[in-house]
Amino acid sequence: MFSFVKDPRLGIFLPQLDLEWAQYNKETQQEILLKWEKIRGSIPDRIKELEEEINFKQAQLNDEADFERSCELNSEIADHASIINDLWLWYRMNQHVSSTKVHS
Repeated sequence: MFSFVKDPRLGIFLPQLDLEWAQYNKETQQEILLKWEKIRGSIPDRIKELEEEINFKQAQLNDEADFERSCELNSEIADHASIINDLWLWYRMNQHVSSTKVHS
């Protein structure tokens, strides 16, 4: 009926719902929300990890003389920034959904 599958790009588990939300009974909804809230709580830590990697790559970029390697580092930094953006979207979007569903 539902599962949580690790997204290799984001590095977190995301919900995979087989039904529309309203088709789940209240117990199942609560179970899904409880699991999601635990995962959601780990998102800021995942973002911090990525920010540290960006900082490391930026430090490398500051000392890099090879143009091709500089381009690779810039691309890696942009990829990490994109992942951070997506993680924040998941964190914020589901914060509203979770609080609405729990109290309804």
